[in-house]
Parts: sequence; structure tokens; C-alpha cells
Amino acid sequence: MEPGGLEWLLVPVQQLVSWVIAGTMVFGGVVPYIPQYRDIRRTQNAEGFSTYVCLVLLVANILRILFWFGRRFESPLLWQSIIMIITMLLMLKLCTEIRVSNELNVKRRSFADFDLNYFWHWSKFTDYVQCVLTFTGVTGYITYLWLDSSLFVETLGFLAVFTEAMLGVPQLYRNYQNRSTEGMSIKMVLMWTSGDTFKTVYFILNQAPFQFSICGLLQVFVDIAILLQVYLYSHYPQKPVSHTAHPASTKAL
Repeated sequence: MEPGGLEWLLVPVQQLVSWVIAGTMVFGGVVPYIPQYRDIRRTQNAEGFSTYVCLVLLVANILRILFWFGRRFESPLLWQSIIMIITMLLMLKLCTEIRVSNELNVKRRSFADFDLNYFWHWSKFTDYVQCVLTFTGVTGYITYLWLDSSLFVETLGFLAVFTEAMLGVPQLYRNYQNRSTEGMSIKMVLMWTSGDTFKTVYFILNQAPFQFSICGLLQVFVDIAILLQVYLYSHYPQKPVSHTAHPASTKAL
């Protein structure tokens, strides 16, 4: 059979592979949070999951969407940001509801208090939504004013991916603070690592803006550091720092 006779088969196969890769980029980022979400709902305990992870991803993906207006990158990366924002809002809603239900006789805090001591520790999900909308409005207006500046656009892109590269740092610090990885879904971290590795390779092969590739590598290193914590704290248990534990607390693995 002549090589040209296979074109009718190769073209749709290549198109299918392209769709699969694009779909993986769009939805692959949210998969790691499915086991963590289910574990939190099952145990009714959100103590092991740092909601600052949600903050980091919300900021990173909002900035990435704004970066898209200045430098149009591939559509799957744009849709990935939109899906991730929705996912993080759902995680925040669940964690807030469970945390508030477990707190008794604690003064309620709101975004409108403007108390930095309780930033991102509010009592209602709507307060988090107000904060996200405020941040989006302010950064969106600034981006609109400086959209013609290539220096601003490139800096915005770097801030977006660098913030995302710091995704695992809140969880890394929380584990160090507790001297334990109890309550953290190891499945989530393993999926973080595999997903970030795939994403970084995708950035390099598709010649995405250089900020994406550099910060993708940094993100993989942070994931590996968290996995090292899992090994360290499981094989060499350390005395945990004193913190309030929920009576129904169980390992979310």
C-alpha cells in the first residue's frame, strides 16, 4: 500500500489525539481535587486541606485569563483556567460550610470587616466570592489601562504562572507546621505531580510562553517536596504541633 493511502486514516487519528490532549489539559487540572473533595465530605473534616491552595489557584488563573487578552495563547489553557476557578470555588464552599459547622461560639468574620488578621478565614462562602470579584475587578481594570505595554503583559504572564507554581507551598507549610500529612489526600498530591509533569512537557513541546515552562518545572519540584514529606512523616513520625482536632478526624488517603 502506498504511503499516501493511509492519509485517510492518519488525519482523523491525529485529530483525535489532539482532542484528547486538549481535553486532558482542560479537565486534567481539576482531577486531583476530586478525591480530596470526597474525603472532606466523607469525614466532615477540612482541617487537613489548606484553603490557601484555593487562593493561590484563583489568583493564578484569574491573572492567566487577563494575560490571554494581552498575548493570545492556546484555547485549552484558557478553558483550563475557567474550569479551575469554578472547581476552587466549589472546594471553598465545602470547606467553609464544614469549618463553620464545627466551630461553636466563635465570632463570625466577614470580608467587609477588612481585618487582615482574618483574611481568607471568613464565615460565609459569599465573603470569598466578594473577595474574588473585587480582585478580578481591580486587576482587570489595571490590565485594561496597561494592555498596550508589552512589559506589563509579560510581567502579568509571569506572575500568573509563578503564582500557580507556588500552589503546593501552602500545603507544604501546613504539613511542616503539623509535622504530619494526616488529612491530606496523597492521591491528590500524586495527581498533582503527574499532572504538572504532563503540563510542563505540553508547554515545552507546544512552545508556550517561556514563563509557563519555567514555572511548570518549579511546580513539579514543589510536588516532589510534598511527597518527600509523606515519606518522612510516615517513616519517622515527629511530635505534632498542638492544634485543635475534630473528633471525627480520620486519615483522608
